[in-house]
Amino acid sequence: MKQRVKTVFLGGAAVLAGWIAWGLYSTWSTESVPYERLRTVDGVELRRYPETVTVETTAPDGRTAFRRLFRYLSGANASGQSVSMTTPVETQGESIAMTTPVRSRSSDTATANDTDHTDGMRMAFYLPADYDPETAPEPTEPAVRLRVEPETTVAVRPFSWYTPEWRVRRMERQLRSTIRPEGITPVGEPFLLRYDAPLTPPFMRRNEVAVAVDAD
Repeated sequence: MKQRVKTVFLGGAAVLAGWIAWGLYSTWSTESVPYERLRTVDGVELRRYPETVTVETTAPDGRTAFRRLFRYLSGANASGQSVSMTTPVETQGESIAMTTPVRSRSSDTATANDTDHTDGMRMAFYLPADYDPETAPEPTEPAVRLRVEPETTVAVRPFSWYTPEWRVRRMERQLRSTIRPEGITPVGEPFLLRYDAPLTPPFMRRNEVAVAVDAD
C-alpha cells in the first residue's frame, strides 16, 4: 500500500514538473512586444508601446477568433508564410513568429472606427517587430484584417490564473479606480492581454487588463 502511494505521488510530481517545464519553455520561446516602462502607480504600470502591426478578427466566440488568426499565421495569407505557435517553422521563404500578448475584448466595446461589427469576441495577434504595414502579408480570409496600432501609452494591471469574464471585469474596475485619482485619463475601453499557451499551468499564467490613456 505504501509503495503504491509512493508511486502515485512520484508520478504526480513528475507530471507537475513536466507541466511547469512546458510553461517555462513556452514563455521563454515566444517573442513579446517591446515597450518602454514609464512609471508604476499602486500596482498599475504605465507603458509606451511603439507603432505595431496586428492581425485581428471579430468572431462569435474566442475559439473561432483564435482559429482564424492561427490559420493566418499557418499560411492563410497572400505570401503563404507559415508559423509555429511557439517558435518559427522554417518554410520556403520567410516564417512568421507569433508574438505575445494575445489581445482580445468583447465586440460590444468596438469603436466607431471599427469596420467589422459582428457580435462576439474581437481578438488580435501582434506581429513581430520585423514587420511593418508594407511587409506584413495580407490575410486571405475576408474576416481577418491587418491593423496598424500607432504609438500608444497604456495603463496596465497584471494578474494570474484564468480569465473568466467576471474576473476580467473586476480587474478593469480596479484599473480604473487606480488611475482616476492620479488624473490619468482613459482613451477608449479596456482590453485583455494574455501571454501564455493554452496548456500553461494557471498559476504561471500572465494576464493583463489594459487601457489606452492620454499621453499627457
